[in-house]
Amino acid sequence: MMMRCENWEWTKKRFEAWWNQSSLGRPMMRIIAKRETPPEIPEEEETLDRSPEDIWLNVAENARKTRNNIRTHRYMAEAFPEMDVNMGPGSLAIYLGSEPVFTPDTVWYKPVIDDFNTFGPLQYDPDNLWWKKHLALVRQAVSLAGGEFMVNIPDLLENVDILSAMRDPQKFCYDLIDRPEIIESYINQIDELYFIYYDAMYDAVKTPDGGCSYTAFCIWGPGKTAKVQCDFSALISPAQFRRFVQPSLMKQCRKLNYSMYHLDGPDAIRHLDALMEIKELNALQWTPGAGQPDGGSEQWLPIYDKVKKSGKSLWINIYDGDIRDWTRKAEVLYRRYGSDGLYLLFPVMSEREAEGLLNKAEKEWR
Repeated sequence: MMMRCENWEWTKKRFEAWWNQSSLGRPMMRIIAKRETPPEIPEEEETLDRSPEDIWLNVAENARKTRNNIRTHRYMAEAFPEMDVNMGPGSLAIYLGSEPVFTPDTVWYKPVIDDFNTFGPLQYDPDNLWWKKHLALVRQAVSLAGGEFMVNIPDLLENVDILSAMRDPQKFCYDLIDRPEIIESYINQIDELYFIYYDAMYDAVKTPDGGCSYTAFCIWGPGKTAKVQCDFSALISPAQFRRFVQPSLMKQCRKLNYSMYHLDGPDAIRHLDALMEIKELNALQWTPGAGQPDGGSEQWLPIYDKVKKSGKSLWINIYDGDIRDWTRKAEVLYRRYGSDGLYLLFPVMSEREAEGLLNKAEKEWR
């Protein structure tokens, strides 16, 4: 089977250029269009009434949904079909002892650390129920994909995001102040364990050329690729970020071939300078947060200016308004930053809108 997008080999070349702060003409773009004509192959019947656990763990059902999306949509420009096999945002926590709580929209993790002083070291357990199950589900998804769509590396998460989930975020805030040396020791343990799990997932999903995609952010790379983050950073000072988080991210990015940081919400902006000091980091993705304008707003240009000045690529999601608004915002971003290292993502649109947007980019944004 072949990847169900318009030009997969060309898409991979554009991604490689983007990771390296370059381009192959226009900016990289994710454009998905709802097909105007019914699919030649009928859609598969999907189960509508599903339990929260089934929504997350029924790989066969989710593969049917992915195949139906492929039949009813066109994946244009650098869009490619993909499937998530997540156990929530931060499954590393359940591999290390937490228990998941499945809801329709997310997965929560039950705190398992009562006291860092007595909990003991974090260790890899190859027989952990959730680790074995998750890896098996990912492998099942790859088999079901049959090369038609990518199966993403799950959202493992890293550093203090995992520790705060295993401990309890409020209690963990005090731990950073009361026992910083112990927390540093646990972060180092997370850093070492992360790649045991990441490498196994990478080996399960990588294509014959060594490429892989990472969940939720529509990114592909020709090697070990991941989104990295620290959402807990919204609760800590720049000094704490530099002490506890920045060194961990540096180690992680050195071991990855391609990395993109997920900067989430206004309270995380204060750590942008520290992030830009991580020379191994390739790109930054900005999530404005609830109640804020989308990534195409000129309000965020100071963030993007700093990212571009630091020699890193930009991932920008444009979604407020309609096709005219999306096109106008994309034009502003192109005029300011050029095509190199610029990745623009848009909502699902009609085929006519998609063709018009792509034609404009091919002719004018080069």
